Amino acid sequence: MKATIEHKGHTFQVDLNQPIDISIPLKNGANNPTAWNVPVVKMEPVVMGDWVGEVKQGGTVNFFNIAFNPHGHGTHTECVGHISKERNSVNQCVKEFFFTAEVKSVTPQPKGEDQLITLESIQKDWTATEAIVIRTLPNSKEKLYRKYSNSNPPYLQKEVAQFLKEEGVKHLLIDLPSIDKEVDGGDLAAHHAFWSHPENTRIDCSITELIFVPDEVVDGSYLLNLCFAPFDNDASPSRPTLYKIC
Repeated sequence: MKATIEHKGHTFQVDLNQPIDISIPLKNGANNPTAWNVPVVKMEPVVMGDWVGEVKQGGTVNFFNIAFNPHGHGTHTECVGHISKERNSVNQCVKEFFFTAEVKSVTPQPKGEDQLITLESIQKDWTATEAIVIRTLPNSKEKLYRKYSNSNPPYLQKEVAQFLKEEGVKHLLIDLPSIDKEVDGGDLAAHHAFWSHPENTRIDCSITELIFVPDEVVDGSYLLNLCFAPFDNDASPSRPTLYKIC
């Protein structure tokens, strides 16, 4: 079903029957991407006396407790509460959920022992947008279950985050566990630059990490539905979905 969308002074068409889910589903056990040395995800039935919350064990319903960390397990969206003294909640900071978005593929460049997403790669063929979806190359399906802890994954130059802020990008999505270096002494320079914190904090902006953009999704313009669970926390598991602009 094609729909005509009017969004902030622009009119375009999208096919609502062709959603592109760029989230990674959260599963029980170790078959998830993990970072920051978090333990495996646990989804376990509630047990109360003789009653078990699992139908295959004789229970009347499936009734599970789930233990996970939104930053360390799979796709999540975070707000400035991730780095601020205030306990800002992503559920309170992000109040709109549809944005124009550009998918952009980049190849991190080596610098010493690091792999950097450079300003030059982001500025190449730049298109103004509300949200940017960064796909790193090579783009292996191993990202769906990769163990990132203690691996020094690629990250953004601080100048990239500064550029995106200056260009008015409000929502940054990436297929890495962080936009900053895994071990950086607590600087989180790219996070601070993107949110302009603490000098002039952009409270309604977000960063979404650990997405996966399939190869068949071409670079270009999309409508983004940035959907996340309504947790009053700095981060929440999320399901960003793209719709190709016709």
